[in-house]
Amino acid sequence: MSIGKIQRVVSRAAAFTAVSAIACSAWAQPTEKIKVGLMLPASGTFAALGTAIENGFRMYVSEQGGKLSGREIEYFKVDDESDPSKAMHNVNRLIKRDNVDVLVGTVHSGVVMAMARAAKESGTILIVPNAGADAVTGVMCGPTIFRSSFSNWQISYPMGVIAAKQEGKKNAITINWKYAAGEEAASAFKEGFEKNGGKVTRQLTVPFPNVEFQAFLTEIAAAKPDAVFAFFAGSGAAKFVKDYHASGLSKNIPLYGQGALTDGTLDAQGASAEGILTTLHYADELGTERDKVFRTNYAKAYKLAPDVYSVQGYDAAQMLAVGLKAAGGDISKKDLFRTAIEKATIPSPRGDFTISKSHNPVQDIYLRKVEGKQNTKISIAAKKLADPAHGCKL
Repeated sequence: MSIGKIQRVVSRAAAFTAVSAIACSAWAQPTEKIKVGLMLPASGTFAALGTAIENGFRMYVSEQGGKLSGREIEYFKVDDESDPSKAMHNVNRLIKRDNVDVLVGTVHSGVVMAMARAAKESGTILIVPNAGADAVTGVMCGPTIFRSSFSNWQISYPMGVIAAKQEGKKNAITINWKYAAGEEAASAFKEGFEKNGGKVTRQLTVPFPNVEFQAFLTEIAAAKPDAVFAFFAGSGAAKFVKDYHASGLSKNIPLYGQGALTDGTLDAQGASAEGILTTLHYADELGTERDKVFRTNYAKAYKLAPDVYSVQGYDAAQMLAVGLKAAGGDISKKDLFRTAIEKATIPSPRGDFTISKSHNPVQDIYLRKVEGKQNTKISIAAKKLADPAHGCKL
């Protein structure tokens, strides 16, 4: 073979090798780690809730062998302290310092608003595993913002409907912490209650995170309403329920709430919570095979009873897995990521749910009753209920 022919063969071989390398590079699945920023409360009133969410998220990832779509998950954590004044600083630590691919958080509705703003401005994917601020899937909705939990309206409105339909319940008082979640929950209860013939005569608000309730309980006793709807969570919910019972009010004035009032708090509340009715998208031991497996595995892994917060963390990881699978493990392919989640049915321990156009779960809401140390399902309060998503432009 002549020198010229040899040179042409070598040149073609080199070109083929280069093209092959480019093709392999184009189709190769990314191998670097997915950085997940967990911005959750690790101290204060909502610390136990933050722990449950993180446990649930990690459990799902662990069940997949520590990888989603072939990519190992690396965690970065910030204690948000449930403090809205620190929220923007904390979320920017994760986005700008740690360069996370995904934000997961949080519990406090005031804090999540800052997270939503930062996610929209930076294009970072945010999965909200608890905070129900209506605006997150309303006026603040965005293509990279998703929720694995609920909106405050979604889980509070049905309780108003049910309370109004109970015999003799014509007037009610609401009491809540004075921040977005509390005010939205009380307003949603009022909407459902008054649309069905009742009247909310007073709306009492308590500065967050104040747990001194005696003056408010005295006011309720003097007003003698037919019912009381309360929004508190974590240690605040535990104290309110105990104080309400100790005051003697529970003998004649039933206490209602959305699920946060009794979820994750029954050990602390003890007999004081017995008989309280709440509405939520989860109940203890729904009886389905999927829920049984989840509860068994969670208790085994963490030596703790599972609750709605652990379910929401678990499902946040499921949603991340759905998006990553569609994007071939490439988190930068946000259109593929988004479309997959919008079309998905998530096989949750709570029951299957889909995602609305505004990226909030469309799900069954259960009526629950405290029996012993469980929030027992009584019935389905609302079937496949969607968040109204007021103001969302998606």
